[in-house]
Amino acid sequence: MSNPFARIVEPLDPNQPLKKFFNLSKLEDERYAHLPFSIRVLLEAAIRNCDEFLVKKQDVENILNWKVVQHKNVEVPFKPARVILQDFTGVPAVVDFAAMRDAVKKLGGNPEKINPICPADLVIDHSIQVDFNRGPDSLQKNQDLEFERNKERFEFLKWGSQAFKNMRIIPPGSGIIHQVNLEYLARVVMDQDGYYYPDSVVGTDSHTTMVDGLGVLGWGVGGIEAEAVMLGQPISMVLPEVVGYKLLGSPQPLVTSTDIVLTITKHLRQVGVVGKFVEFFGPGVAQLSIADRATIANMCPEYGATAAFFPVDDISIGYLVQTGRDKEKVMFTRRYLEAVGMLRDFKNSSQDPDFTQIVELDLHTVVPCCSGPKRPQDKVAVSDMKKDFETCLGAKQGFKGFQVAPDRHNSVIKFSFEGCDFELTHGSVVIAAITSCTNTSNPSVMLGAGLLAKKAVEAGLTVKPYVKTSLSPGSGVVTYYLRESGVMSYLSQLGFDVVGYGCMTCIGNSGPLPDSVVEAITQGDLVAVGVLSGNRNFEGRVHPNTRANYLASPPLVIAYAIAGTVRIDFEKEPLGINASGKKIFLKDIWPTRSEIQAVERQFVIPGMFKEVYQKIEMVNESWNALDAPSDKLYTWNPKSTYIKSPPFFDGLTLALQTPKTIEDAYVLLNFGDSVTTDHISPAGNIARNSPAARYLTSRGLTPREFNSYGSRRGNDAVMARGTFANIRLVNKFIDKQGPQTIHFPSGETLDVFDAAERYKQTGHPLIVLAGKEYGAGSSRDWAAKGPFLLGVKAVLAESYERIHRSNLVGMGVIPLQYLPGEDARSLGLTGRERYTIVIPEKLKPQMNVQIKLDTGKTFQAIMRFDTDVELTYFHNGGILNYMIRKMAS
Repeated sequence: MSNPFARIVEPLDPNQPLKKFFNLSKLEDERYAHLPFSIRVLLEAAIRNCDEFLVKKQDVENILNWKVVQHKNVEVPFKPARVILQDFTGVPAVVDFAAMRDAVKKLGGNPEKINPICPADLVIDHSIQVDFNRGPDSLQKNQDLEFERNKERFEFLKWGSQAFKNMRIIPPGSGIIHQVNLEYLARVVMDQDGYYYPDSVVGTDSHTTMVDGLGVLGWGVGGIEAEAVMLGQPISMVLPEVVGYKLLGSPQPLVTSTDIVLTITKHLRQVGVVGKFVEFFGPGVAQLSIADRATIANMCPEYGATAAFFPVDDISIGYLVQTGRDKEKVMFTRRYLEAVGMLRDFKNSSQDPDFTQIVELDLHTVVPCCSGPKRPQDKVAVSDMKKDFETCLGAKQGFKGFQVAPDRHNSVIKFSFEGCDFELTHGSVVIAAITSCTNTSNPSVMLGAGLLAKKAVEAGLTVKPYVKTSLSPGSGVVTYYLRESGVMSYLSQLGFDVVGYGCMTCIGNSGPLPDSVVEAITQGDLVAVGVLSGNRNFEGRVHPNTRANYLASPPLVIAYAIAGTVRIDFEKEPLGINASGKKIFLKDIWPTRSEIQAVERQFVIPGMFKEVYQKIEMVNESWNALDAPSDKLYTWNPKSTYIKSPPFFDGLTLALQTPKTIEDAYVLLNFGDSVTTDHISPAGNIARNSPAARYLTSRGLTPREFNSYGSRRGNDAVMARGTFANIRLVNKFIDKQGPQTIHFPSGETLDVFDAAERYKQTGHPLIVLAGKEYGAGSSRDWAAKGPFLLGVKAVLAESYERIHRSNLVGMGVIPLQYLPGEDARSLGLTGRERYTIVIPEKLKPQMNVQIKLDTGKTFQAIMRFDTDVELTYFHNGGILNYMIRKMAS
């Protein structure tokens, strides 16, 4: 082999000479033992893939020298072991692959070269909605509707699974991507092509980090970047700083893993970990189950880190056995990790590596809490919820304010539902959803919710029928142990029936609220509440009619559903009064940690995991019955409103085009801080008065057939019209929330898409102005593809979310960043100017470029192409153009 590190290759077991590994201990480099465990994974991948072309010997040296170079923006390549996709981001990836095959053929190349080289799994979990939520047939009804709405998309994905090698599809109804990854797909140690090496993964969903809880290094990337990895390209990344997060002590008896993660999220937001790895260590880690660790790792994007890594220890190995993994493979997993110094003992401080910075948390200090009402990092102790919500009501409009006039704080709106009279006020809970892999992967909180439901029913408590309750487990295993332990019937009695296996309410697929509830909320302009066990609660995401949304543990979701309001102090006020007039308090029905653990030990067993997952790819009969074409090139249907050949490669030639200065660009939108991918590329329902709705209507569809934006990500015509279509969009040009902007040449206020089309017709380039954390939230390639199709050439922001900046680069949109200490206000920018961005002939990573305004003002900004590879993509017009030229030449 040509690898310069071939000398350290040896068999793991002398009796199996063909099964080898790179024995990092044979490097005989004392720096290795001081590296964070997460950096050791990067090092192994660099050594194993070192070919002096994509990965060079100097890259290995840089990683070994991490302690010295970590602050110096040193770029290293990383080839992950595999890629994981969900269907919202997976459909456009497969569409791009299909279109790339067409483009390679047009340029005279072999289209079948376009194939995943790196193994890829696509889990269909984002399409199901909570249309039905009461009764034992809710699951079947929702799944039937899911297939009715998405049959065309599913047929296309099934074509992809047959047309492309190395791509496995996990059918709908199987579970949530990250829980399926944790319980089934994750290997911890790969055994492939004759080598053992650490499992690692990148995914087109920001919560890919969840598998870090099992010791599999993983994080979310843009869909565009993931496609390049699938095609065998390494990720180019800046060698990250690693924050050591030391856990001490043990949690209090009433505290859940959700409380711990919400506490950590707020803490790490304050520390500032954007672009960094967080690696957990200390004796407190040994107090946490893998499910607890996975919950903490899942919310990594909410505290802003790239990865949240828990190195593999004996508890991780035990989890592999508990979830039914092959015992011989588990044995080799342990042997390999011991051999390369990657098996951790959290109680042994002599193993502690070097870190960039160390922060601590005593688990005993964590108290029950929620987060909200508009951001996951805004932690609120449960004991303060009532007071905090009432403060938010009157506070100025913002992340912690709704600006409701004081005389309206106690407004009461009466309404009827199913023949009975009810009342809604500010703070009334109208959605209560046990949802999301964040928590449904964790038996302790799920069984805790079930035991609380049992005690609540036995105490005579009920949930008001208008509250939209739902239970969407992350895998069939959850239903199995809830049923076997006897708590499922109690959950059902409180309205928490299983409604589907998918992300559902957590990503905005919450389905409609009853008309009378919506009318009451609208009539009183009420701040109604959603409570969910998810990881995101950005405004406008969960449901258009819930302006306040709180993240909470599954037991607390049920508690607030029973209370019917967040304006309750559980310590002083009863949850409810039963039929015999007795006041029932939350403390009366809250299960103890020992109760939960006893049930978990008895009912969460390996046989369940084996039974559920051995038939996962064939269990969905509707999927099995789908008839998909077998051609290697996809035959695009011009009548389709779901799947459309994108225009990204129109006019592409083998020759490179020189990047040109952007002259006299108008500002399409002028934003403040924390504009999320939900604002840029909404995943919820398609509003009936939107440009996307007008387009679908012109194609003969009725509003009932619109489906969601997420389901139509394979159609660029819908997605371009859906870009910046969020009803909660705050554009400084407009004095109210909404998806509109000013078309400056005419002075008209138009929908964003219509304004962009006007500019395009007259040949005017566009830019976007933004504040801090532009592009925060879920990883969405359409948050970059959409602006590109609208004609946006650059974004000028104070800072970027990591994945979104990468996606902009991947589409050839220039991410510009104000110089330190400067912003739109300090520079006196109104957004009504015209901007000329001077692009020099010779470009360097993170160089300053000049921006000239038509007012005569000139200033500089940083061009956020962070690596030479990103500059290569830019010169090609984006990463996919680069890959097409490479495959066609």
